[in-house]
Amino acid sequence: MIYTSPLLRPETLTIEPQVAAQFEALLDACRRALPSLDENMVRRAFKLAHWAHRNDRRATGEPYILHPLSVAQIYVDEIALDDVSVAAALLHDVVEDTDVTIGLLQQEFGPELATLVDGLTKIRGVFASREIGQAENVRKLMLSMAMDIRVILVKFADRVHNMRTIAGLPPQKQLKIAHETLDLFAPLAHRFGLFRIKSEMEDLSLRVIYPDAYYEIAEGLQVSKQEREGYLNRFVEPLRQRLTEEGFEFEIYGRSKNIYSIYRKMRRQEKTLEEIYDLMAVR
Repeated sequence: MIYTSPLLRPETLTIEPQVAAQFEALLDACRRALPSLDENMVRRAFKLAHWAHRNDRRATGEPYILHPLSVAQIYVDEIALDDVSVAAALLHDVVEDTDVTIGLLQQEFGPELATLVDGLTKIRGVFASREIGQAENVRKLMLSMAMDIRVILVKFADRVHNMRTIAGLPPQKQLKIAHETLDLFAPLAHRFGLFRIKSEMEDLSLRVIYPDAYYEIAEGLQVSKQEREGYLNRFVEPLRQRLTEEGFEFEIYGRSKNIYSIYRKMRRQEKTLEEIYDLMAVR
């Protein structure tokens, strides 16, 4: 089959309202978060991804294009380095899953974007071709394969969305992916300083591997949420006032510790949730 790029075709593909709305939300986020934006490039990347995945569905039954759109959104919300990475996030599965080639991407978008997608395709192959053994060795392999560090950053966003939507997969596959995420991706995200991504990966993995523990802690935290938020506000306000008086530019916020870190402390110290007191953190 000879692939003809839809970018060179006169006809257009109908875009479902849900897909169109999600893409426009992505563009709005790009305009706010990116220092510079080639909106035409991002639109062309979306158009190619939408056309390439036009017949594909996810395990959840939804149109496949919603996955790369969500990956791009997570990337913009949490990392937001540049517009080329956003375009790569939109196109990250096309070479592996469709008739699109690296040559076509290079022809349409240039070598920078083609290299990113090629790196994402190769890293995906690491997990498809082997059982995960020593986690540290696999992390080193991933880093060595990624000639451009943006490949790893887009892969983090991809893994977060896969974990958010993991319920559509068979239980054994869910467990495999969750263990991969906990052992490989979460520690690597921590090294990159992406603490929100790391925390979400850990919590979502715990929900799959030990659902009873996850929901017990989640429900316990929800019960005390209002009390904890009030305490955090009382703690933070004097700091905010003093820093403002001294003329500092700053961000300060409080948060509850993530469920996985609480779970580990409960296990390590053999305590119940009610016996764990440092459930909050201020940055």
